[in-house]
Amino acid sequence: MSDMNIFEKILARASGRREVTPGEIVEANIDMAMIHDLTGPLTLDSFKKIGASKVWNPNRIVIIFDHLIPASTVRAATHQKNLREFAREQGIKSLYDIGQGGVCHQVFHERGYARPGKLIVGADSHTCTYGAFGALATGIGSTEMAAVFTTGKMWFKVPKAVKISVRGKLRKYTTPKDLILKIIGDIGEGGAIYKGLEFTGQTFKEMSIDGRLTVCNMVVEAGAKAGIVPPDNKTIAYVRARTRETFKPILSDEGARYEDILEYDVSDLQPLVACPPTVDNVRPASE
Repeated sequence: MSDMNIFEKILARASGRREVTPGEIVEANIDMAMIHDLTGPLTLDSFKKIGASKVWNPNRIVIIFDHLIPASTVRAATHQKNLREFAREQGIKSLYDIGQGGVCHQVFHERGYARPGKLIVGADSHTCTYGAFGALATGIGSTEMAAVFTTGKMWFKVPKAVKISVRGKLRKYTTPKDLILKIIGDIGEGGAIYKGLEFTGQTFKEMSIDGRLTVCNMVVEAGAKAGIVPPDNKTIAYVRARTRETFKPILSDEGARYEDILEYDVSDLQPLVACPPTVDNVRPASE
């Protein structure tokens, strides 16, 4: 069996395969699925249209109200009412209503749903944020989420992977946000379409969980399918403090294949700003 990178290993596990290769199509079992009050109503509509009656596993679905709270229109209030009723009917206990949570991508990991080695989908483009915990997390469409709710499965094309190795210590007033802006500025707005970005190196080992979240949150701005920071003791301590659920951290094999390897030294990195009209138009804040 060939050595695999972290994206391939997670998809192999989730699809019951010993080995997968870039470009292959696999049907994978989803570990966790998330919707919020803006995308969730579309998922419910599609769920009914396809004739579904029961979700595959209510314990693997999380619903978070965060986009339209408090409801400012009758339509928004009705959508939230329907989501509450759906959760009650389906036995979904992980519903975070108004005043019970916050921004979905913060609540999800603070409540322990983002765990190393897991395959996570969310009806929001920034679901990739959870890659900070060594999970393969990606955003999907609301209609596709209806199929996930029904079957617990989804097809994936195994992405090509790019390793981004970072060394050096960030200077005062320079943050992980500047690092990911630098990377996106270099590779371009569409420079990582359907690729997996693996972030490694001493800088990431020393980086806080919040910093890792910031980096992974923005990989979609370069078109990436997902971004992952390999799990370490810091990751495991954070997750174990928030959940009793079991998980098995996954790391890339030593001989894993990558489409490209990019290296950065942040020692001289300056504060950066993404300017109009696109996110890859990155300039020093000093200008």
